Amino acid sequence: MAKRRVEESGGGEASWLNTFADLMNLLLCFFVLLFAMSTVDADKWEQLINSMQKSSFSILTSGGASVGEGMMIATGISQLEMLDDYFKEETNSSDAEETEPKDKETEPTSEQELKEEFEAAGLKESEEMAEQIEEMLAKKQIADQAEVDVNAQFVRITLSGALLFDSAQSQIREDALPLVDKLSLILENYSSNQIEIEGHTDNVPISNAKYENNDVLSAYRAFAVKDYILEHTVLEPGRIYAAGCGEYNPVADNSTPEGRARNRRVEIKIYNSYNSN
Repeated sequence: MAKRRVEESGGGEASWLNTFADLMNLLLCFFVLLFAMSTVDADKWEQLINSMQKSSFSILTSGGASVGEGMMIATGISQLEMLDDYFKEETNSSDAEETEPKDKETEPTSEQELKEEFEAAGLKESEEMAEQIEEMLAKKQIADQAEVDVNAQFVRITLSGALLFDSAQSQIREDALPLVDKLSLILENYSSNQIEIEGHTDNVPISNAKYENNDVLSAYRAFAVKDYILEHTVLEPGRIYAAGCGEYNPVADNSTPEGRARNRRVEIKIYNSYNSN
């Protein structure tokens, strides 16, 4: 009896299809991954890289590096397109930091210009005030008893101490009261300005029961003039200040009688609007 040939099954002939299908799936996943990487948000991607670098274990291989260093993330992956934007931002930041000190260097020049303009405006106003005061002094016929000078801060009226006070005294002389009255009326025209009254002496030492030194004597004289002006005008007390300067701001040589006479004085400073509080 003839033996019947057993037909071989064809199932083993298509086994390679399984491998091929797995390969296609891997390729699909690979291209999906590449596509996702090419459209990833730049900020989120940078946060991810920084997070992986700062972690206690590194996901990147020895060939990987941070985005900030401009190297590839890992072997086989090209540099990302967003690195161009990243480096542009870094370059702009560096340029801004370099130019910032230059801007600061120009600031002093601007401040100096503003200061000069401020002083020029103050000097102009002081000169206008001085002209007005000199006219009023002339009208009141006391121009020869007062000296007027100016600077960018104030107009200064200087009165001789010999006209106002007896030697080593701080009470205003009776014959000097009309002079102080007329000056008080002039000062009322500048009620909105700061007014400062300073007493000055020569360097001859003084010591008695009432005034222990020249500093005290000069202060008493300044306050005597201030109090008299406040009593005979409507000026606000908060706008007038008094100070004793003693012998420390001489305007002449104390080695001569004439120089000492000039140093014994009372100065009334009327500050312009730029320098009034």
